[in-house]
Amino acid sequence: MTDQTPLDRFKQALTGAARALAHEPEVEVAWSADAPAQNGKNFRVPLPGRNLPREQATEARGFADSFALRLRHHNEKLHAKGAPPEPIARACYDAIEQVRYEAIGSNRYAGIRDNLNSAVELRTASDAIVRADEASQVPLATALSLMLREAVTGEAVPDRARAGVDLVRDDILAKIGTDMDGLADALDDQRAFQDLTLDMLRHLELTLPDNPEATDAEDGEEDEGENPEDQDSDEEDEGAAEPQAADARSEVTDGEADGDADQEVDGEQQMADGDPSDEGEEGMQPVRPNRPWTDLPETFEYKAYTAKFDEVVEAPELCDNEELDRLRAYLDSQLAGLQGVVTRLANRLQRRLMAQQNRSWDFDQEEGLLDAARLTRVVVSPGHALSYKIERDTEFKDTVVTLLIDNSGSMRGRPISIAAISADILARTLERCGVKTEILGFTTRAWKGGQSREMWLADGRPANPGRLNDLRHILYKQADEPWRRARRNLGLMMREGLLKENIDGEALLWAHDRLLRRPEDRRILMVISDGAPVDDSTLSVNQAGYLEGHLRKVIDWIEKQSPVQLAAIGIGHDVTRYYKRSVTIMDVEQLGGTIIEQLADLFEVD
Repeated sequence: MTDQTPLDRFKQALTGAARALAHEPEVEVAWSADAPAQNGKNFRVPLPGRNLPREQATEARGFADSFALRLRHHNEKLHAKGAPPEPIARACYDAIEQVRYEAIGSNRYAGIRDNLNSAVELRTASDAIVRADEASQVPLATALSLMLREAVTGEAVPDRARAGVDLVRDDILAKIGTDMDGLADALDDQRAFQDLTLDMLRHLELTLPDNPEATDAEDGEEDEGENPEDQDSDEEDEGAAEPQAADARSEVTDGEADGDADQEVDGEQQMADGDPSDEGEEGMQPVRPNRPWTDLPETFEYKAYTAKFDEVVEAPELCDNEELDRLRAYLDSQLAGLQGVVTRLANRLQRRLMAQQNRSWDFDQEEGLLDAARLTRVVVSPGHALSYKIERDTEFKDTVVTLLIDNSGSMRGRPISIAAISADILARTLERCGVKTEILGFTTRAWKGGQSREMWLADGRPANPGRLNDLRHILYKQADEPWRRARRNLGLMMREGLLKENIDGEALLWAHDRLLRRPEDRRILMVISDGAPVDDSTLSVNQAGYLEGHLRKVIDWIEKQSPVQLAAIGIGHDVTRYYKRSVTIMDVEQLGGTIIEQLADLFEVD
């Protein structure tokens, strides 16, 4: 015990408190220099300084408390069943549920209240609500969650967010009436709270008037037949329910209040931009007729209001060389602790790919390499023929791989680190195997619009304008460029302010078009993303599911019509609802098997 530092003792105390609060003896708490995260019973909380500054210790407690309350009081299966498909409604639905289970702890324990209040202050500081000058700029999920927190715990809206909340408070209250009073009385009953939440969202005209749970016959039956069982699970076993896809989302939801300046922005992604990336996962699936792959549909019933302000830019153009070196050094520092994982992955992947490129043997030849299996015969009868073998190369298609990386705000923190590390490992390894690799990124130039939106406003706000933001497509590494020359560019993903919103459908078409121009026989497009497309400016003025519908059509067209092979890696989010060939990883330690199998399968396709 004498060898323990104050930090070690604090971690022990934090783990014990989390286990007690969650009623789960197997909870483990670990330190993280990245975004805080919860994966089942494993919590990663921000690493305080060695001297345990009070504000940093409180922050770590706040995350641990939130994760423990989620584990004990949140039933993920029940939550997912009632989730509305509309993006903004889903954002509000998720944010309100977090208020519920945090309020249970806050109302019961004064210490937990202080810890959670610190977390709320931190994530609010980086939320878009603090920059809002008009009601249209206020993230509704943030405003609703802060107002509900005020109603159910008595805690005032943080000072820095008060002006933003006030911009929409009267309008919200006029629509929901006394809905929040009912929510305050149902904190301990997730099902009842969920039903009241959905009623409130319908009053806000964010979701359809009919019950989202009854969107199909099975769900309609569950309302009556399975509720009592689910309710028991909610009250008795909810602490044991281990979130899967939505657990990954808690890396942002619960982890958005990281204390470091780089990580504090996670709060902004959660309430302003990150949440809708989850919400769109359950949107509509539009239908379109099949077309030959050579007949590229230009719009898929989709349009951009203007492409005048879009840009395709090389990574070094977005920051100076000194900053690029610093950002690359930061990425290298994250890779340093994973060197063993990186080396094993690179070696395994290289063996798998080289095995497909390499060799078979023709035996019993008149000349060639001496066949060791015939060594005895050679010694006994040196003049005997047919003791040699000749190596024969198997045909291996010339291949190019494009990695298309989601550079949206919801990827901040650990997700973008995992994506950058993935790209770094893949580019190095594939280059060793003689496979050319291109690394691309996609985001927008501005939050909530930009010059495209300004033009639309100046034109009198015509209806159904289509995509209403300025695209930014980034070239990190071109296919013919050596990895050593482009390695520094990958550090740009760590840059504060780069990650904004994401319009996936157009990014896929851009990357796909670049691949079609390549001369290689086999062309592979691998998307690294964390969910659905999100652009508040576009979604607020077009029909529900506008961006997601376009993405689904693009994916369907590529998978069915194009010679390009498409695959996806979901970072913390299940992307199988979009891509037929896809996997999900929660942490960089899972990169090995995931990427190896994905690429190996693709390379084995003729």
